[in-house]
Amino acid sequence: MAAKSDGAAVSVEDDNTPRSLSEPGNPAVRPRCSAAGGKPYTLLDCCWVLCALLVFFSDGATDLWLAADYYLRGDYWWFGLTLVFVVVPSAVVQVLSFRWFVYDYSDLSGGDGAASGSGTGAAAAGAAAGGAAAAGDSTLSTKDSEQRGVSAAAGNAANATTIYTCCTVCMWVFQTVLHVLQLGQVWRYIHALYLGAQSRWNSNRPRRHFHWRLMFESADITMLRLLEAFLKSAPQLVLQLSIMIHGNAVLPLQGLSASASLVSLAWMIASYQKVLRDSRDDKLPMSYKAVITQMLWHFFTIGARTVAFALFASVFQLYFGIFIVSHWCVMTFWIIQGETDFCMSKWEEIIYNMVVGIIYIFCWFNVKEGPSRFRMTVYYSVTLAENVALTAAWYTYRGPHTSDSYALVVVCLVACSFALGTFFMLVYYCWLHPDGPVLGSQWGGCVDEGVVGAGGVAGVIDACLTPSQGSQTDMVITSPPRTLPRTKDTGEPVPGERDRDSCLPVFQVRPSPSSSPALLHRTSSSSRAQEGPVIRIDLPRKRYPAWDAHFIDRRLRKTILLLETTSAISPRIQYRSSMMGSKEVLEYETTV
Repeated sequence: MAAKSDGAAVSVEDDNTPRSLSEPGNPAVRPRCSAAGGKPYTLLDCCWVLCALLVFFSDGATDLWLAADYYLRGDYWWFGLTLVFVVVPSAVVQVLSFRWFVYDYSDLSGGDGAASGSGTGAAAAGAAAGGAAAAGDSTLSTKDSEQRGVSAAAGNAANATTIYTCCTVCMWVFQTVLHVLQLGQVWRYIHALYLGAQSRWNSNRPRRHFHWRLMFESADITMLRLLEAFLKSAPQLVLQLSIMIHGNAVLPLQGLSASASLVSLAWMIASYQKVLRDSRDDKLPMSYKAVITQMLWHFFTIGARTVAFALFASVFQLYFGIFIVSHWCVMTFWIIQGETDFCMSKWEEIIYNMVVGIIYIFCWFNVKEGPSRFRMTVYYSVTLAENVALTAAWYTYRGPHTSDSYALVVVCLVACSFALGTFFMLVYYCWLHPDGPVLGSQWGGCVDEGVVGAGGVAGVIDACLTPSQGSQTDMVITSPPRTLPRTKDTGEPVPGERDRDSCLPVFQVRPSPSSSPALLHRTSSSSRAQEGPVIRIDLPRKRYPAWDAHFIDRRLRKTILLLETTSAISPRIQYRSSMMGSKEVLEYETTV
């Protein structure tokens, strides 16, 4: 079985032959994930999704309520702007969500239809064969009974096809109505709750399948909601703050709408980071304490930023627009210059960088692998300077109706909010970061990107690390075939060279003494059971903070879900190792 993914070859192999530790040239068994269903779905996960639904409804409802209030008051200009910042971003997100549904469900329904067709055909063939066998073995069977058996099987197949067609039409109608009513994300949240409950209540094999679907659905939700937050909530927050400052009065609905927009922004950034870490088995997951701290960090820094924007926009409307466009251009160029690797094509990457440039108008968002201290320091230094300049310009040129005491309180609010955000950022990085404190010992990158355990998508590293038989500190890391077998001039293999098809090379690595206890805690005892199919993707694995290719490319998702359904053992995903040389990469590509 093979598939193609944006020019990347994808092959599926079945490794059902058990490997013994005593085999020559095979020092250790390649590990597999012991937690077949990934991290168990807990009550906290369910409560987090319910709170996310509450944030979603509160943000949209307060904006619509405020727009209606503006209309009743006769403020048609504010009514129009408020409504535009609600309807247009929501429509964009709904179109994207429906496009994903069309792609997923078209493939799923086509695949299911094919499967159903083959299944019913097999059933009909089996019934016919059974009838023929019965006719040969029993004197009571007649030719008419054979024909009745075949006719009954054909009738059952036709009924199954009709029911399947009706269900497909109903699903299309249901999803169309949901997205027209701007409730696509609500359905995805409810679906995630259902998948989480199923992954917890079902047995081992269905649990893996539901866990994969839950991770894919969670990734889709966070991507859609993050896009909607910065297209809708962020502009809405700046607009309402500007109206309040311009009118020198605060209506209760305005304060409620601005607060809901600010909470939505902070919530979605923290939620995105949590789901991204949960999706990668080479990263430790975020605890809910870390998520809440990160949410407070973004809540106060974005709050200070938007208040500074609103103050400046209330006096200099034209210059504020020029400032926003200039800041976006500079940030987008900075991101592109950093050569990010999120998408599957060059143009998609440029569009993604432009969207991230919008996020950089309001807050920090890590998009490049490696230490981010320097880049974060540069960004927050620029942000602090801009906040000071914008607030100082408003304080200098504010209207006569604004008293000095009121202006001083607003300036202190901006300063204190930014200081609180910086404080929670330091708390997160010094005590609650999943990889350990910034000032403490750091564990090195000992996980090879060559192997991704299917059951470890929730954050288990069993597919990469396992205790060796000889030592308690030995760990084995597997990688794809490095080279083809070399031969001498005589054409005979070099002595000691293992056959490429016999087994994959295994490397033994001793962890440093400063290895993180949290990382070692996540490694379980090695599994000696038989290994299932391996999905080999002819692409180097994207490095954090990028999503893995099998989360971005929906064709790879379909392959994984199909194998999870048909295989008794959870498949493993193996990317091409980035440690290969150029010649070795070409040799590996010839073997896929």
